[in-house]
Amino acid sequence: MVEEIFEDKKRVRNPFVPIGALVTAGVLTAGLISFRQGNSQLGQKLMRARVVVQGATVALMVGTAFYYGENPWRSS
Repeated sequence: MVEEIFEDKKRVRNPFVPIGALVTAGVLTAGLISFRQGNSQLGQKLMRARVVVQGATVALMVGTAFYYGENPWRSS
């Protein structure tokens, strides 16, 4: 039954996943530069922001997979 529902869906990429990955990399780079320049408070805030952005990106990836009928935790 579920396979019939998802069978007609054309698989496309979620455009927000690469954007999330790019933002994650940018925030990580900015945080490392801040630490290197001695601004540890800003660096810590940027590292926390990176974790949030990275989690949102993973949530988008998993949500997209479930939308197309894939379960990343089920072994085939």
